[in-house]
Amino acid sequence: MLDNKKDENYLGKLAFVLHAHLPYVRKSEKNSLEEDWLFQAILESYLPLLQVMESSEKLNDNAKLTISLSPTLLSLLKDPEIKAKFPEWIMTRIDLLNELSKEDKAYSEFLLKRLQKQLKDWEKCQGDLIIRFKNLSKTGFLDIMTCAATHGYLPILRENEETVIGQIKTAIHFHENIFEFKPLGIWLPECAYYENLDNILLNCGIRYAVLDGHGILNSKPRPRYGVYAPICSRRGVAFFGRDSESTLPVWSSREGFPGHGSYREFHKDLGWEMPLSKLKEKGISSSRPLGLKFHRITNSRTTLGEKDYYREKEANNKAKEDAENYLLQRSVQLKNLKISSSFNPILVAPFDAELFGHWWYEGPIFLNHIFKNSSKYAIKLTHLREILTNKPQIQICDPSPSSWGQGGYHNYWLNDKNSWIVPEISKAGETFTRIVSRNSFNDINIRILKQAARELLLAQSSDWSFILRAGTTTELARDRINRHLSRFWKLVEYLEKDFEDYVFLKTIEEEDRIFPEVNISNWEKRN
Repeated sequence: MLDNKKDENYLGKLAFVLHAHLPYVRKSEKNSLEEDWLFQAILESYLPLLQVMESSEKLNDNAKLTISLSPTLLSLLKDPEIKAKFPEWIMTRIDLLNELSKEDKAYSEFLLKRLQKQLKDWEKCQGDLIIRFKNLSKTGFLDIMTCAATHGYLPILRENEETVIGQIKTAIHFHENIFEFKPLGIWLPECAYYENLDNILLNCGIRYAVLDGHGILNSKPRPRYGVYAPICSRRGVAFFGRDSESTLPVWSSREGFPGHGSYREFHKDLGWEMPLSKLKEKGISSSRPLGLKFHRITNSRTTLGEKDYYREKEANNKAKEDAENYLLQRSVQLKNLKISSSFNPILVAPFDAELFGHWWYEGPIFLNHIFKNSSKYAIKLTHLREILTNKPQIQICDPSPSSWGQGGYHNYWLNDKNSWIVPEISKAGETFTRIVSRNSFNDINIRILKQAARELLLAQSSDWSFILRAGTTTELARDRINRHLSRFWKLVEYLEKDFEDYVFLKTIEEEDRIFPEVNISNWEKRN
């Protein structure tokens, strides 16, 4: 028997796991492209998801969810200057919508109302989204996991074990400072695992993580229940595997729900179509997506210029219909699993949180309907912490190296477009470990080293490697990596001579002020 607390009223359990993350995109100027990423995610994903979770927590005790909130995202959400900019950012978009033609304005009315609603919700909580996540955790609805500090891709950091430890321990300490509890679960960046990583996780206090399906299925020995039950490594860390049947219908725009013609078209945005002169009047320096989209997909063959206007009611009804279909599919899947095996199956469905609302505009409506109707299909919604709290009998297996990236392993972050990064960050990591391991330091040197740790962590962010491979905003990504590495090496140079450049130090401390309590001892060499 897999679960000591088998519930006869349910066919099995379903655990949605959302990973909410953005790189550290803080900039001092207004209307930057990078801060657009954050504000669009707040507007389209984080606020709607919070609204869904808060309403579901009050109405349905079957509703539970796991979410990973990355340290870089949390740092952005708690930054007072960023929070102060968000209302003005929304008002700029409201002004642009009010200046549309009569026909466009009629079909974009839903978007105008949405902006006004989210601005009101933001003001009601005074921009404190973190406290809302925290409150949901206290009720038991939400299981909040951490992530590596700056989403560093851990398999390419493994050459210097201390750099992996620095990523994980910095994340745990930051998480504890914000939520007042240590995280037991971690979202490994890109679900990437390598041999013996569980030893580092265990020593840092982590007890469970999520892997892609083949990370579980290729374990040694091969697990008896496949991805439908957690496994435990020999060192005592539990791993959950992604179930492809439960995820494909939600994330795939070609084979899943999000590609239906009724849904909002992501790529047709007012920011590409408005005259640059009009954008500059609003302080926006270049043509780019503004999050102002009021056309529907129509069909896969329709060009962007031929897209039909969005019909909100039709799209919302379609999202509810798809949620019903999804629950029906999962109930059939669970019935089949129970017929073939005498155990209580668990379906784990991990996604990027930004899929719900940003990439798939109707995603939060879909999720809301899942929360409300899962019991009707005899499906028990759960989160990862609850599964382990029930003390299931878990098979001991060693997970396989893997990731959920294209190809299933590490090639998306190690290829001809971005492999040049690896020796650069490896050299910096080795140097930093050597410095902090062999010396004692005065106050100013400790201050310099703390900032060097921040620059090292920021340079390790896997987001920039991903962008270089994807070929999107590659100049921005390359600039970010080189900027942080350049600052790192300049700070290291300062340690070897009498320090006088307080202006430089203060400037980068202000610009890259993530992790104010970073602990340089996390990078000390272990015997």
